[in-house]
This record gives sequence, structure tokens and C-alpha cells, in this order.
Amino acid sequence: MATVQGGDQMTHSTRAAQKEADESAAPFLADGAGEPVPAVSAEQTGGPSIAVRNVSLVFPLYERALPAAPTREDDDDHAGPPPAEDERILLSPDGGIIGVRAVHDVSFDIGKGERVALIGKNGAGKTTLLQILAGILTPDEGEVRTCGRTTNLIRINLGMRGEASGHRNITLLGLAAGHAREEIEAKREQIAAFSELGRFLDMPVETYSAGMRMRLNFAIATAFEPEILILDEWLSAGDAAFRKKATERMQEFVGTANILIFASHSRRMLLDNCTRGIWLERGRIRADGDIEDLLDAYEAESGASRSSA
Repeated sequence: MATVQGGDQMTHSTRAAQKEADESAAPFLADGAGEPVPAVSAEQTGGPSIAVRNVSLVFPLYERALPAAPTREDDDDHAGPPPAEDERILLSPDGGIIGVRAVHDVSFDIGKGERVALIGKNGAGKTTLLQILAGILTPDEGEVRTCGRTTNLIRINLGMRGEASGHRNITLLGLAAGHAREEIEAKREQIAAFSELGRFLDMPVETYSAGMRMRLNFAIATAFEPEILILDEWLSAGDAAFRKKATERMQEFVGTANILIFASHSRRMLLDNCTRGIWLERGRIRADGDIEDLLDAYEAESGASRSSA
């Protein structure tokens, strides 16, 4: 298992020949397991990219297995028919639940300039996969190779230190995101102005309201132009006036990303921002293709409305 990330010199892989062959195949055929990922320098590829190979992740139950469902002999009042089989649920020999397979044998490539939507029902594995791509979670099996600096807006509240001032947190969060001190200082005035926090930036963050913390987090997270942007639902913050400004900032921010991976239940958001879709079902790739065609197929099967899919 591996998650390989870095800056401009980061290794990654491409499958140009295989991709060309795949494009001539049926548009909704999910990618197969593929061959091992060869390492290629960023200079050879000419831009950011992501290669995912055979990635799987199980969330185990460490303390104890959940008890098996009661049989009719065990409990006449509560027993029902045996539950439908679900390959995501891992069972002990006696039928107790010992883990959940959140993502299973997922493989795909994302190249320079691609804007990819993850679609699927709640529990399909979208957020888990995004967290793997962002390096927040490490897969049990398989590997992710990323060429380019990754920005994720999945957990922007993490890492903020309450005892430190707003200005100190700008530095800390910027460094944690992989930015050089020079980059952070160049953006400091812009971050301060956008957050509208004024002299509060000299005070400990633990004195801020929740809305003030969100403003600062949002201003920091969206201040640096992303190479690879990973987004779980559209992000906004603050009161009505600030939300309007935040929405405009998000549109600009997303537009500057070289690669976008975006999970949302909003059809309009996905169509406005993505050209390709990956449909996840029970932790596996069900289909991969044009976003509008894929949304139509997903909605037809799931019964989701065109306004909320």
C-alpha cells in the first residue's frame, strides 16, 4: 500500500496507451485493475496528475465484533428475515460484524485539466475516497500516486490552534498545507482583508465565535491557487453578506484548479464544474464517463431528482 505525494518533482504514473484504448470502449465501462504504476517525473507529464491503483480500505471494529443478528430461535419478538448480503460488511465466523469495507479495488487516472465528479448514494464511499486522495486516510491495499500540490477543502477546521492568534494560525495552517513562508507572507494581507476580522487577528482564536473561525479558515484555505483541488460539497461561510462574497471566491478558486475532484449531491453544481463523472456504488466504481450522461443514468436507476442528484 502506498500514497505518494509531493511537489513539482513528485513521482506519478500515466497510462497514455491504455487510456487511448479505453476511450474507444463503451463509455460506461469502469476501469479494470490495470498494471503496476510506473514512476514518471512531473517534467515528463507536463502537469499535475493522479494515478489510483487497486485501492481498498476497511474500517475495522477494534474493540469487539458486533453481535450477529438474532435468529428466530434466539428472539421470537425481534428476529426477522436474514439481512440482504452486503459485501462491504465483514463478518466473523459466528456472524458478528468485524469491519466495513468502505472502498474496494478502485483504479482510475486523472490527467491535467480534468474536472471529475464523484457521484453515488450516501455510504457509497465518496468521502472516504476523497480522503484517501487527499492523504488524510491511507489505503490498506493499492496505491495513489499524485503529481502536483494537493489542496483539500474536506476538513478545513482541523489544525487551528485556539491559543494562537489569528495571524499565527495563518502561518501554521499555510505551512501545514505545504506552502513556503514567503508564499504565506505574500498572501497575509489578502487573507486578513477577506476574513474581515481586523484587530481580532491579533487575538487568540479561542476568543472567536464559530462564524469568525469559519471566516478565517475559509480565507486561508482559498488564498492559494490550487494545482489539484479536492472538494467535498460546495463550501461557504458566514452571514448572508459574507456568503455572497464566499460564493464568488469559491467560483474563482475552483476555476483556477488544474485538476478538480468534486463530490456533491447537487446536479447543477456538478454540471457547472465537472466534465467527467465516476459513479461509486458500495465502495466500487460502477461507471466512469461523461458527467451529464452518467448523472442521467444514475438518476434513472436511483430515482434521484434532477435538481438534487
